[in-house]
Amino acid sequence: MTTARKNLANAIRALSMDAVQQANSGHPGAPMGMADIAEVLWNDFLKHNPNDPAWPDRDRFVLSNGHGSMLIYSLLHLSGYDLPIEELKRFRQLHSKTPGHPEYGYTPGVETTTGPLGAGIANAVGMAIAEQTLAAHFNRDQFNIVDHFTYCFLGDGCLMEGISHEACSLAGTLGLGKLIAFWDDNGISIDGHVEGWFTDNTPARFKAYQWHVIEHVDGHNPEEIRAAIAQAQTVTDKPTLICCKTTIGFGSPNKAGSHDCHGAPLGKDEIAASREFLNWPHAPFEVPDDVYKGWDAREPGARSQSQWQHLFQEYQQLYPELGAEFQRRVIERALPDSFAEKADLFINICQQQGQHIASRKASQNTIEVFASMLPELMGGSADLAGSNLTLWSGSKGISKDDADGNYVYYGVREFGMSAIMNGISLHGGFIHYGATFLMFMEYARNAVRMSALMGIQNIFVYTHDSIGQGEDGPTHQPVEQLANLRMTPNLHTWRPCDTVETAVAWKAAIQRQDGPSALIFSRQNLDHQSRDTQQVENIAKGGYILTDCDGEPEIILIATGSEMSVANQAAQLLNEADHKVRVVSMPCTNVFDQQSKSYKEHVLPKQVKTIVAIEAAHVDYWHKYVGSYGKVIGMAQFGESAPGADLLKHFGFTTENVINTVIDLKQQNMAL
Repeated sequence: MTTARKNLANAIRALSMDAVQQANSGHPGAPMGMADIAEVLWNDFLKHNPNDPAWPDRDRFVLSNGHGSMLIYSLLHLSGYDLPIEELKRFRQLHSKTPGHPEYGYTPGVETTTGPLGAGIANAVGMAIAEQTLAAHFNRDQFNIVDHFTYCFLGDGCLMEGISHEACSLAGTLGLGKLIAFWDDNGISIDGHVEGWFTDNTPARFKAYQWHVIEHVDGHNPEEIRAAIAQAQTVTDKPTLICCKTTIGFGSPNKAGSHDCHGAPLGKDEIAASREFLNWPHAPFEVPDDVYKGWDAREPGARSQSQWQHLFQEYQQLYPELGAEFQRRVIERALPDSFAEKADLFINICQQQGQHIASRKASQNTIEVFASMLPELMGGSADLAGSNLTLWSGSKGISKDDADGNYVYYGVREFGMSAIMNGISLHGGFIHYGATFLMFMEYARNAVRMSALMGIQNIFVYTHDSIGQGEDGPTHQPVEQLANLRMTPNLHTWRPCDTVETAVAWKAAIQRQDGPSALIFSRQNLDHQSRDTQQVENIAKGGYILTDCDGEPEIILIATGSEMSVANQAAQLLNEADHKVRVVSMPCTNVFDQQSKSYKEHVLPKQVKTIVAIEAAHVDYWHKYVGSYGKVIGMAQFGESAPGADLLKHFGFTTENVINTVIDLKQQNMAL
């Protein structure tokens, strides 16, 4: 290895230890240990253009061990991205472009938010699925307009997390040959040497997953690293794991190889000693011009992108329809011009038909119509397709032998599915929906949160939405999950009450590009609700007046999903008894909260004190709407195992209980 190449890697080490020291916070060990691997990958193999971080056919790079964030910040800065040295000096400071863990949208060149260990490798699997499937959709002879690798760095912590098993097992089954992962085998985690708690035979594990495994690579020997990557690129029918033996904190004379450099600054004295050891006689944050020149990827990146652009222009001439579709789906990420109009037509048909079916079936009917308009719509389910009803007549499973499909059979992998969905969305070219029971959102919770945090489009489909599913019992009956989802910032959670609201929810989720949506559907049949044209339009506002009384209301009932019928029946009887009752449907509280003050006041006027919310979910969420004078008919305990109708009656979701609650509450409020 030449001195010049050593200095390229040492620049990463110096910037990483300087930034962590200045912030007095961070993880210098991983960047220093993986610097040699990163230098070879980025300078000899990675296809990217710092001037255009969103170039569609760039290679993707994911730092799954995201605590080592100064590694990727150093790489981005050195190779020419819009990440000036001042931002590295502001590592982990408020509003800097160098947050504590890599965050999508903050830093140009960061492909995904990584922090929760194992999530990054799952995201990388999703990106590789998207690349493989998109290539099958668009590539033609001599025109491989989709042809890039997904590279992922991961550490022992990522491999200990169960999500790595879920995602990597599926990656092997699908034969994702463009996925190359680098295991930073340094034997250290926060608590010390990992042999006390992590003795897996990792190469054997990945061979069992049907990965190509390259063992015993010296992570500080550029020639071995280079040979391993070159070999990995030739294996097209399997993902590859390159096992790199490294020393954490390489270059630190006294702390390398120990957990002392994992999650804390090296200290000024040790940094000085490291500079001497590495023969790096430069001041903090000082990088020599020749090192910058050695790293600069702007010119070769622009050249690679120009070559691709020329290929794509020829492709557009030979395949104009495919070229236009690629431009729309991948480059512009736009829906077909006719989608909104056709979706509205279907919504109006649903209103006219008035079907009495479960909302999960209404969801399947909607998918059938919308998917025929949207070739980018990709589906999936965690081994529950027959229960979630996520398949439509045009569904075709993606497989190792045939990637030209639009549906992922995820198996029982709720967490892996959701994190893989994040990777597919981040890659681009698809709108992805993935399904499981609402109860098992708990397995996937972190990935759902990460989708909302990143502000990326995903459609999480959750069926079997309440105690109303019955006999499976409390292990399968969600209670607190709806509140959990609704309280997640930037997540739109829809619980429709019939076929019409279901179609509107799907339309909203498909049109939304700045965050994910959760669609909550019932197992049991739901009554159709009568509406006029304006009411149908108002569904998209998240909450609206479904039925009203003559004059100003004295009582308001709020309901969602299957409880809407109970609310309407109670309102009808109360109005007949001269109580002025309004029924408000609130399919998406998150969207309703975003409406104007005047609209919200119109739907829920402040002068009405007697407000009752009715939902077979946790009571606490609804107090923000009913206020101190209102009441919630909901769940404050787990369910039971019994037929669904019996459970709903047992827990008070009956017309009689609603009426009694309203009358008692009205009397109490009148006495105040």
